[in-house]
Amino acid sequence: MISIYLVGIVILAYLFGSIPTAVWFGQAFYGVDVREYGSGNAGATNTFRVLGPKAGAIVMFIDILKGWTATNLPYLLDPTIFGSHAAPQFVNFQLALGVIAVLGHLFPIFAGFRGGKGVATLFGMVLAIHAPAALCCVTVFILTLMITHYVSLSSILAGFTFPLSIAFIFKTTIPSVLLYAIAICALILVTHQKNIERLLKGHESKIYLFKKKKPE
Repeated sequence: MISIYLVGIVILAYLFGSIPTAVWFGQAFYGVDVREYGSGNAGATNTFRVLGPKAGAIVMFIDILKGWTATNLPYLLDPTIFGSHAAPQFVNFQLALGVIAVLGHLFPIFAGFRGGKGVATLFGMVLAIHAPAALCCVTVFILTLMITHYVSLSSILAGFTFPLSIAFIFKTTIPSVLLYAIAICALILVTHQKNIERLLKGHESKIYLFKKKKPE
């Protein structure tokens, strides 16, 4: 049975995801709306590109925290509602809340529904669902970024790492987790379509973590 409390948790997950970290941080500390520069997205990647590594790292951390917090909201409920925390019903509810948070990031009510691509928030969700697999993803992300300096390519490869690690390394027994992992790949490919086009044409911007950059 759906209770008002459960509905409230769902709404709260969306509101967590809707926090436009990049927009608010850029406006508060730099007087800049990052959506007016770079790729035009309100996410960590564009913050790195427009405001530099320090601002980008802060925005990324908060966006990851948004996904992690929203996904862990079921812990605020009575555990007897879903049984064990390892039960499929509990994990499925976590997945639902995480997806809602990501949608909030993509379409934030606090920023005119103009959000980012959701990679950092997705990672927060992955971290909450399966921390070991998340570590595999972040390892691939960091290595790819250090070698290529492309955040978009790093995000795409990290996205593919999740279902592969879930299926072949950790061998999950919960079908919904594997389906979710596959869906992540599809979502990242869709949201990075323009980045993929720029990568193929050699026009994608590179990001150097230790190089300061001011808005153009």
